[in-house]
Amino acid sequence: MKGDRVEIVIDAGDTSRTYEVAATRAGRRVEISNRRGGVVEVSEVTRSGTAVRTARFMSSRVLALVEHPADGADGGLDD
Repeated sequence: MKGDRVEIVIDAGDTSRTYEVAATRAGRRVEISNRRGGVVEVSEVTRSGTAVRTARFMSSRVLALVEHPADGADGGLDD
């Protein structure tokens, strides 16, 4: 859903770096997967499942992976 985003904090040796992958258009979403070989993959995906952008990180370097859902992504649940 447009507005979904994921922040990835990476250990870059002497410092840390933060990367962000976001769903930039309506109908797109952000998916996270753990691949073979110790790789974390974060992709912006279309409705049909085609990856538009993909970021890959070594899982041993990932310090934090934070998902930020779009507003109203609670599935219509009311408090």
